[in-house]
Amino acid sequence: MRDRTSLRKTLQNIQEALGYFFNTNEEQVDSLLQGLLTNKERYGYMSCPCRLASGKKEKDRDIICPCVYREPDVKEYGSCYCGLYVSSDWNEDKMAHEHVPERRPPLAKR
Repeated sequence: MRDRTSLRKTLQNIQEALGYFFNTNEEQVDSLLQGLLTNKERYGYMSCPCRLASGKKEKDRDIICPCVYREPDVKEYGSCYCGLYVSSDWNEDKMAHEHVPERRPPLAKR
């Protein structure tokens, strides 16, 4: 299993090329990366650590990191729901750091 440092480097290289950056809050990022690794060990896939996963990959495809909600969240709020990925403007305090509402539909609607 990869460690947080290795995961950070891998994700950073891939996501920065797409315009997504890690939050400058290192403690928060470190905790979220550990959550991704824990979920990988627990479920076999890296589900978003700030959402409840079912343990069934097919049901959780929308919350496998980076989740499908990241793009609209970052576009509208500058940050994804959990705050792992942000825009450069968000990191540079060029926009408000607003609460990002949950976009994932309730279980009954999935």
